[in-house]
Amino acid sequence: MIFDSNYDLKDESETLRLAQSMAIHLHPGMNLYLKGELGAGKTTFVRGLLRGLGYQDKVKSPTYTLVEPYSLEKFTFYHFDLYRFKDEHEWDDAGFREYFNKASICVVEWPEKAGHILPEPDISIELSHESFGRHIHLISHTSLGAECLKATI
Repeated sequence: MIFDSNYDLKDESETLRLAQSMAIHLHPGMNLYLKGELGAGKTTFVRGLLRGLGYQDKVKSPTYTLVEPYSLEKFTFYHFDLYRFKDEHEWDDAGFREYFNKASICVVEWPEKAGHILPEPDISIELSHESFGRHIHLISHTSLGAECLKATI
């Protein structure tokens, strides 16, 4: 079941609001992949997801650490940034496979850097700069992802 949706976001606050509204429909075991050029709003979207899940501390980009874990009440939220990967096998070498499980939510920026090694996402999120602000394209790849997007919209 594919659900495909597009939105124009005029500023950062709209990006945060959309992510916060999506967050309440996420479930442990879900994987979200974020695509977009540098500065397109990927980390801002992740910050909105975490705020929507009740996390109030600082949200930092894992550009240098590759992954930032956030321990929430019912699960762990892992925020990956694979921008610095030069080879898809770095993902396996780093031992990240174990993070993708039924007890966590994994959000990956730059998933294309890991090639076809990553598990299938429930939702792909593509952000782009536009003259009016940002454009976001949301695509579900699983029935769980479709349910989440339908409930968000």
